[in-house]
Amino acid sequence: MIQKADTASVETPFDEPIYNAKVLDVFFKQLNENENHKNQKINIVHIGDSHIQGDLMTNEIRKRLQYQFGNAGRGLVFPYQLAKTNGSYNERFKSNRTWESYRNILPHKNNPVGLSGIALWRDSGGFVVEMNVKDVAYKFNTIKIITPQNKNMFDLAVSSKINSIQTTERKVITHKIKKGEVLGTIADKYNVSVTEIKRENNLKSNNIRAGRTLRISTNETRPKTISMSEFVPLDIQSDSFSHYYNSKGPLSRIFLVPNKEASDYELNGLVLEKDASGIIYSGIGVNGAKYSDYNKYPLFFEQLKVLKPDLLVFSLGTNESYDKMESGKYIRELREFISNVRAQKIDSPIIIMTPPPSLLRRKPNTYIQDYTKDIIEAAKKDGFAVWDLYDEFGGMSGIQQLKTQGLIGPDWVHYSKKGYEKQGKMFTEALIRAYDNYKK
Repeated sequence: MIQKADTASVETPFDEPIYNAKVLDVFFKQLNENENHKNQKINIVHIGDSHIQGDLMTNEIRKRLQYQFGNAGRGLVFPYQLAKTNGSYNERFKSNRTWESYRNILPHKNNPVGLSGIALWRDSGGFVVEMNVKDVAYKFNTIKIITPQNKNMFDLAVSSKINSIQTTERKVITHKIKKGEVLGTIADKYNVSVTEIKRENNLKSNNIRAGRTLRISTNETRPKTISMSEFVPLDIQSDSFSHYYNSKGPLSRIFLVPNKEASDYELNGLVLEKDASGIIYSGIGVNGAKYSDYNKYPLFFEQLKVLKPDLLVFSLGTNESYDKMESGKYIRELREFISNVRAQKIDSPIIIMTPPPSLLRRKPNTYIQDYTKDIIEAAKKDGFAVWDLYDEFGGMSGIQQLKTQGLIGPDWVHYSKKGYEKQGKMFTEALIRAYDNYKK
């Protein structure tokens, strides 16, 4: 067990698994309806920083909720490998071309930073992006492509056809130099020039020695077949939010190729869904991100509608504490973030996950403690629920125990795989307990 924080430092008004869980009733009603009738896809979107980008905590939550309530798909994925950063282990991307990228934590620029918090683009075609789903649980029937203003920039393919072209090539032979031979006589023998022989064999002069083998392209020709792969585009449809493809059978691999009508290519993410009811759990995280970084880019909030969230979970605050942001400003940034979400007519309930305990340059991080207190105080007034990860992981008084148990990393900020998975397990248990209380 992790020792809880002293109630003198962080007081939770009631001993609830999730504070102010009443705001989650509409989500719990939907969950209960699907549990009884298996007739809905329920979308949960979890937004955060580096604690979320690696998908360790969120994958644990995803697996546990889908085990109980059904697996409707993987949700949002992004080609982190093409942006040269870390991402989920569930899927892998590769491309034959390099891509430009830009993160929302960098100074604001007019780059297509959208739903994933990381812009990814090319200004020329000739590329193939291959996506392989590694976890068989997340084979998909539907894939949605998210681009700025829902532009039609990409085609999809699941296979390629081979086109064969018949041509000819010069016949190449080898000639072993005999004693007394010179380049001129060898060239005359095969009706080629001395210059050609020298170029093909990287000879600097006309001097040759017996016993060496020369490669000679003769003037004779022979037939040659050239095989070229051509990707066969799928029948893509579109709606107000995305371009998408529905497959009759489950897929684990797909290719993104240039749409021939496009001149530039900007990718904000892909959404993978199954032909089944249950939970879709999308994680959005950017290393080093703060609420203010997401607030800089309206496209992020516009594209959030693509995921049709039924529940939103926010996990930010650690990086604000490293900026030594006072708690009042942190709460203002949080409120601006929520206001930007609501401006898109996204009315789904919100759970704020308080930042986990950490050290600030090897000293107690009192900023996190202040954020936690003020988040809880703002919850009822602002109409959101709170899961107090800071308290559940022992607060500052429990941080040494986290180290002893191998849950927190050597920097005293990031957590180990075991630590993130424990956070995911504890959050899922709290959410299910709150749901059980709702049913009672």
